[in-house]
Amino acid sequence: MANRRINGRHLEKMLKNGLRNLVLHKEEVNRLNVFPVADGDTGTNMALTLRHGLSSAPSRNEVGAYLKPVSEGMLMGARGNSGVILSQLFKGMFTELSRCGWIGPGELRNALIRAYKTAYAAVVYPVEGTILTVAREGIEHIRAQIDRNTTIEAILSMYTAEMRKSLAFTPELLPALKEAGVIDSGAYGYILIFEGMLDQLYGKEHVVKKENEADAAPETAAASDTSLFNENSAFEEGYCTEFILQLMRSSEYDQHFDLKKFTSDLSLYGNSLVVAADGSRVKVHIHTKKPGRVIAAAQEYGEFVTFKLENMQLQHNEVLKTADENKKPLGIIAAVNGDGIAKTFSELGCDKIVVCGETMNASAEDFVKALSGINAKRVVILPNDKNVIMAAEQAARITGAENVTVLPSRSPAEGYYALAMDLPDSDDVERRVKLMNEGLQSTATLTESVAVRDFEHGDLKCRAGEEIVMLNGAPAASSTDWCDCIITALSQIPGIEDADSCVIFRGKDVSEEKEAILIQRISEVYPCLEATPIDGGQSVYHFIVGVSV
Repeated sequence: MANRRINGRHLEKMLKNGLRNLVLHKEEVNRLNVFPVADGDTGTNMALTLRHGLSSAPSRNEVGAYLKPVSEGMLMGARGNSGVILSQLFKGMFTELSRCGWIGPGELRNALIRAYKTAYAAVVYPVEGTILTVAREGIEHIRAQIDRNTTIEAILSMYTAEMRKSLAFTPELLPALKEAGVIDSGAYGYILIFEGMLDQLYGKEHVVKKENEADAAPETAAASDTSLFNENSAFEEGYCTEFILQLMRSSEYDQHFDLKKFTSDLSLYGNSLVVAADGSRVKVHIHTKKPGRVIAAAQEYGEFVTFKLENMQLQHNEVLKTADENKKPLGIIAAVNGDGIAKTFSELGCDKIVVCGETMNASAEDFVKALSGINAKRVVILPNDKNVIMAAEQAARITGAENVTVLPSRSPAEGYYALAMDLPDSDDVERRVKLMNEGLQSTATLTESVAVRDFEHGDLKCRAGEEIVMLNGAPAASSTDWCDCIITALSQIPGIEDADSCVIFRGKDVSEEKEAILIQRISEVYPCLEATPIDGGQSVYHFIVGVSV
């Protein structure tokens, strides 16, 4: 079928098919890690991000109206670097299509251009050879071939084909990919989404088994403290009343609806009035003490599609209560993987713990929720994973709070030593933040795991199934002996001979006996290095070793 325009409902079906296609290939995307550690997150993160957006959006005929909650949902649910960039690509599409009822060839071309430009602008230091490059080259190489007679199928066919060509070239642009012998995983995931969208237009619907779906359980919003409004409360603020009114054709309703008159009538009952008509539906927002009169006036013409009524006095009292409470000087949020690490960070003074799953990162929404629960003059976020930093930074942008600082800790070891440097009893917040940053900057991190495939990095070679140790995220040693591998990697840390402190997080299913062997070996090779063992319970890595140098 040749389509030269699609509406919101068509787009919804296409995006859902794109998500299913991504989920079907999710593990394949996850395996395309630059380094051979089974922390597979790119496919999972992208699927969770897109799913969050789609689950946030009701069906709409209008493209712009449908894409708005999709974009907002993806922004809030973005997980990991790949999820954050994906959300920015869709934010750009929505920005371009926000006023469109349908998508034609020109609109689709412009939306894909705006998508990559928005994503590039959102990344402080854009790296070529990634999803950014592929999204940019995909449309720039075909934009001149698109005119008003080009079908949507033709555009998406050319777009995905060009992106596939660009994807194949990503190892030439990014040395880390070339060394690992892989293509960019985020770019591949993005292509899978659009290939699934194209498949939908051709009548090919992908089917995903429920147990394989990337899903996240919805969380309910925190309830208001209704005790703040009682029989003795003043009632000055009124109700925030908001609804969409569907004008009805039945004879029992007034058929002579006039927007100006309706607005004038409602103005008698309150303020902050906004009335907007879109075809046979009218959106109303008003602050009023007499919502019953507003409801009665509206029902003269139709019935409610949606309706929201909130007691603003209760909200006002909650704000006053919060303002009256003494705020602590500094609040700390940490993202962790593993029950033991979560317990440790709580004991070290973290106010909120954001728990990451075994193969997924925390989302921007997770951090937004954590931020909303902290009553502090200043807040520090410790992401504790390089793939979580962007989500934490996006959360800070979403809230608009100027008192939030993301300290870019790339591992729980860095976060641990950041907290070790903190002075909890001090009111000098700037000094505390400075010391915490110095603590993480002076930490070297080793992560030990098993290689899931053959790998070469410079002079380092390892086989699938062998032990591999990363030093600050880069391959440092491989061996058939896990302990020798860690000791070899330790020797590569500058200043290790003078170091006197290290922390060892023991992973999930790793025995205490193995931990004791490691501590003994470290003490033999580095007698001045005092080890602090912690039952971290983290997945992926058997041991995470942090050394303060």
